Amino acid sequence: MENFIPENFRESIAGVTDAEALVAALQTERMTSIRINPSKIGKQQLTPVPWCGTGYYLDSRPVFTLDPLFHAGAYYVQEAASMFLEQIIKPETTRPLRVLDLCAAPGGKTTLVASLLPAGSLLVVNEVIRSRSFILSENIIKWGSPSCIVTNNDPKDFGFLRGFFDIIIVDAPCSGEGMFRKNSEASSEWSPENVDLCSKRQTRILHDIWGCLAPDGMLIYSTCTFNEKENEDVVVRFIEEKQAQCESVPLKEEWNITERHKNGATSYRFFPHKTKGEGFSVSIVRKNDGDEYSPSKKTQDSKRWVPLSERNSLPYKKYITSPDDFFFFTNPTGQIGAFPQEYKKIFTEVAARCNLVHAGIPIAEVMGNKVNPLPGLAFSSLYEKQAFPSVEISKEDAVRYFRKEPLQLSTAEKGWIHLLYDGVSVGFVKNIGNRANNPYPSEWAIRMNVDYGKLPETIVISGKAD
Repeated sequence: MENFIPENFRESIAGVTDAEALVAALQTERMTSIRINPSKIGKQQLTPVPWCGTGYYLDSRPVFTLDPLFHAGAYYVQEAASMFLEQIIKPETTRPLRVLDLCAAPGGKTTLVASLLPAGSLLVVNEVIRSRSFILSENIIKWGSPSCIVTNNDPKDFGFLRGFFDIIIVDAPCSGEGMFRKNSEASSEWSPENVDLCSKRQTRILHDIWGCLAPDGMLIYSTCTFNEKENEDVVVRFIEEKQAQCESVPLKEEWNITERHKNGATSYRFFPHKTKGEGFSVSIVRKNDGDEYSPSKKTQDSKRWVPLSERNSLPYKKYITSPDDFFFFTNPTGQIGAFPQEYKKIFTEVAARCNLVHAGIPIAEVMGNKVNPLPGLAFSSLYEKQAFPSVEISKEDAVRYFRKEPLQLSTAEKGWIHLLYDGVSVGFVKNIGNRANNPYPSEWAIRMNVDYGKLPETIVISGKAD
């Protein structure tokens, strides 16, 4: 293989690392890595990613589309370098945290953070591009986190949450140099002018969101680029203007992660000729001062996301565990959801001021006197497994389910049936006898043609979750 390397690229990184060694590495096959969902499956007998307790390298890239456990949120395909966030966030998890993942799609870092946060935490994730926010929402729902809000907003729209977040993650839009091996478009679209443009955009994003960080809060700034203009130079200017400072992360020598320092900025660099993965850079900035969060005296009400009364919530409590810890609401399409009771006020505030895409646990769709469980309920870590009869299905039937095909469950009772594949919850069907109707969302469904006689081997092994 030979990947296109843009003109002037070597020059732009000459002072950062061995440019020739890096370019040579970009001509080799890229690594494939996954991160398991510890609430759904257990540890794997695979090569571990050393800086992430749930990350693994694969020997080759399989057809993930044909693995039911991939669609069920049992694991996420994520670039290994970006899993380094675990080393930054895990030491902070001695208490419940309020976290904002600002540029979150498609959801790799978000799902990692969701698995690390302790009970009682809140995770707000945002994507400014509308179409990508729906992809983000799908991945969050499948991961099963019950205390996550997905929004579709510009960073400046969060000004009403001044001083609210303990951690803000800015995985900034960048020139994509670290993706040259993965994405040919990234290399063909690269230019010095685009690097400058990205640097200015990154700086604006940091300034727009800084006020939302609590005093002593942590801002995590990352890119998938190699040059200094989008990394250390952005951080240097920012910490000087905000009188903040960078923090260090303990490293192990065998990880081959490059720690760089420039005028007070510290960055952790992942170069493909040194580490097993793609390009990545991350810096940690600690806020020294700022305003404490002060809730609005008068909370705006959303007319589209409306909490239910206690009486109207009763029929839906049986679908989740610990229902008294949640309030129930209707979303703009009339579906029922649930969100942690302790964050009801902030949910209402965000719903009124932001473009909410998803929140909490999907519960049900109500059609007259019928209550139909939403597919997302099956993915939730808090789904009450006694709510509906459960049936274990084969790999073929699981793939058929995710292709939105009707199933045949001749021995199952009629009505709503909860489906399991290899012990992992995958969804619901309504069994009417001669067939089982499939409510899986069309926009999530597998579209490729499938030869059911030649389904590939299992990628990960299900088992007891940690």
